[in-house]
Amino acid sequence: MSLLFSPLTLRSLTLPNRVFVSPMCQYSAEDGIPDDWHLVHLGSRAVGGAGLVLTEAASVSPAGRITPWDAGIWSAQQAEAWKPIAAFIKAQGAVPGIQLAHAGRKAGCDKPWNGGKPLARDAGGWRTHGPSDVPFGDYPAPRAMSAAELEACVADFRLAADRALQAGFEVAEVHAAHGYLLHEFLSPLSNRRVDEFGGSLSNRMRFPLAVVRAVRDAWPKDLPVLVRISASDWKEGGWDIEQSIAFAHEMKELGVDMIDVSSGGNAADQKIVLGPGYQVPFAAAIRRDVGIPVIAVGLITEPVQAEHILSTGQADAVCLARALLRDPYWPRHAAKALGVAMPWPNQYKRCDTGPLGR
Repeated sequence: MSLLFSPLTLRSLTLPNRVFVSPMCQYSAEDGIPDDWHLVHLGSRAVGGAGLVLTEAASVSPAGRITPWDAGIWSAQQAEAWKPIAAFIKAQGAVPGIQLAHAGRKAGCDKPWNGGKPLARDAGGWRTHGPSDVPFGDYPAPRAMSAAELEACVADFRLAADRALQAGFEVAEVHAAHGYLLHEFLSPLSNRRVDEFGGSLSNRMRFPLAVVRAVRDAWPKDLPVLVRISASDWKEGGWDIEQSIAFAHEMKELGVDMIDVSSGGNAADQKIVLGPGYQVPFAAAIRRDVGIPVIAVGLITEPVQAEHILSTGQADAVCLARALLRDPYWPRHAAKALGVAMPWPNQYKRCDTGPLGR
């Protein structure tokens, strides 16, 4: 029996297996509208056998885009464009999920293959905003958001959740990781505020928790909400696993169903110790200390490795990124390696020559 290929139930939703597609930005949308590239990119991972297919970070406002080419979910036109993508994912037996995001002080950049640096305003960039006027590395300093702007941003997330539901998504994930807006508020490295949104841990959590609460309230009670966090800034004096555990306790009380545990992204001079499954201990600690389902991510590439993470109780599911970029059919190949039969779509059954597709 494989735990990796056993179903997972969250509220009324049962995911067919525990191999999830991690949100991976494609920087290929115009005006935030997903197109054929997104359909093929996400749809092929659904055909490939993943249990949950999460979209790239879909910005809740134009100012929240990492680049001008990010996908969005702030308009009805964008929601309409997401509909056939969500429907196709579901038709292949996978669950369609969307990540709701705001890039904060790391917004307004060029595409990664063009260098990924902040764009000048005459080249399509814009003035960014965040918790404080502390820049990310050598990026331009953001403008500190007012209390009214924070309230408006919470409303943006709530409306984005409504639009995502209209588009046919069944899982909503709030992006509070990788140095983007919500993570910026959590970390003392980027949040230097002296009002009720800065200083103590409870104050730094206030705005991110307001966003999570808004999305959970907007999302149907029978469908799950996930939150992706960075469990560590990988820098002394920054956000760490102890604070992440406290944050996870608060999110559990709000009705969050699962924590997607990543790390890093908020300090330009972070010192990450890389290695296979290097972020899994963070997920294991949150699962153990909070008693909430977690997703493990980070250099998970082999079927036996993924199975081991789940069978030893370190996580409840795994999210794959680069491994699924290299091989959209990784779940099917993993199932074969673990001796699990996975049915092929009718159109591809001619390749299934035996009970395990050998």
